[in-house]
Amino acid sequence: MRKRMTLLATVAVAALALAGCSGSDSGTTGSTDAGSSPSGAPFEVAKTVDLTGSPTFDAMTERGSVKVGVKEDQPGLGYLDAATGERTGFDIEIARWIAASLGFSEDQIEFIAIPSANREAAIVNGDIDYYVGTYSITDKRKEQVDFAGPYFETGQGLLVASDNTDIKSENDLAGKTVCSATGSTPIQNIRDNFPDTKTVEFDTYSQCVDALKDGSVDAVTTDAAILIGYAAQEPDALKVVGEPFTVEKYGVGLPKGDEALRTFINEMFTNGGETWTAIYDSTLGQSGTSVEQPAVDQY
Repeated sequence: MRKRMTLLATVAVAALALAGCSGSDSGTTGSTDAGSSPSGAPFEVAKTVDLTGSPTFDAMTERGSVKVGVKEDQPGLGYLDAATGERTGFDIEIARWIAASLGFSEDQIEFIAIPSANREAAIVNGDIDYYVGTYSITDKRKEQVDFAGPYFETGQGLLVASDNTDIKSENDLAGKTVCSATGSTPIQNIRDNFPDTKTVEFDTYSQCVDALKDGSVDAVTTDAAILIGYAAQEPDALKVVGEPFTVEKYGVGLPKGDEALRTFINEMFTNGGETWTAIYDSTLGQSGTSVEQPAVDQY
């Protein structure tokens, strides 16, 4: 039986896994490319796909390709190496798994970097077929888009300068300036629940990290697994403090009302536990420690 870890233990696993990530953050948006999956991926391209009633799948089939919205500045989750052009991370492999299950090979995948604030618009406007990029499932977002999953759980954390002794947890944010991505769940949580805290927003988290390093802000907040990736890259300059103070469930963003596609992906997650574990172990779980795959919410 696989050992179920606490949320804090999950974050610790991510720290160990992400410590091996290197390279500078690209921080770019709107770029596209045809991804190249690593050899030995734990999934194969489906030969025959029976998926009726999905306008999104019909559009993919007619086009002969899949357009996937992703992040590319989050080490261990969704990262683009500017030097090699290689995309890596847990979310990237989840996106590749979905495409393969729908019958699309690697050279038929087009990855499109979408900032947090533009995710709903990109899905609603048909700019992408689905989105996989630390996309927290919320009731407000469900008003515009649907979600398959969740496929991962984490929690909101805080990143500060390594020499910062004033901020030890979310209880120390009064009078401080905190940065996060525009349109993200964490920045809204700060506004709603920490009224004495100032907020700054940028399109990408890497811009927030730059602002933290130059002293423009006191802390960066987003999901702890993401923050640990940045701290692991620059341990002399950055550190994560406190424990996660929310629970965030990552889902695959889909066009509203495409129940057939949502059901298909949920069944893929439900029936593909071994594949999910293999993907996790090769990305966030490189330390060798495991977490349980969350159960999907077939709403």
